[in-house]
Amino acid sequence: MIALLQRVSSASVVVDGATIGAIDAGLLVLVCAERGDTEKEADALLTKLLGYRVFGDDAGKMNRSVTDVAGGLLLVPQFTLAADTRSGTRPSFTPAAAPADGLRLFSHFVAQARTRHPVVQTGQFGADMKVTLTNDGPVTFWLQVNAK
Repeated sequence: MIALLQRVSSASVVVDGATIGAIDAGLLVLVCAERGDTEKEADALLTKLLGYRVFGDDAGKMNRSVTDVAGGLLLVPQFTLAADTRSGTRPSFTPAAAPADGLRLFSHFVAQARTRHPVVQTGQFGADMKVTLTNDGPVTFWLQVNAK
């Protein structure tokens, strides 16, 4: 599974003109399931994400996680992160999980996040979403847990 995380001052997701998810300071996380991923990879990625130190401590060093700072999580499904862009001028999405698997794994990821973190908002799987964010830093990291 893949997570592209961005440290944000604020972020929101709009579907059909309505805001369906919004956070103040925290992490906007674009989440993608790849073929062969299972709940095991989703759980491992969530553990890594919640402990990943991207927030500054008193000395300004990135030593605090989203858990440490009690920041918000805005989880947004985005299958395009799995795109194979190695050849040609059009991406291939064959590395992405099938839609049913992607929905199942994203739903599992969100459910587990809600049991482990106090502020979790989401985008909507399969929807045309408008995502707005103020990237803080900017700070952006790619996390990936590969299926065994």
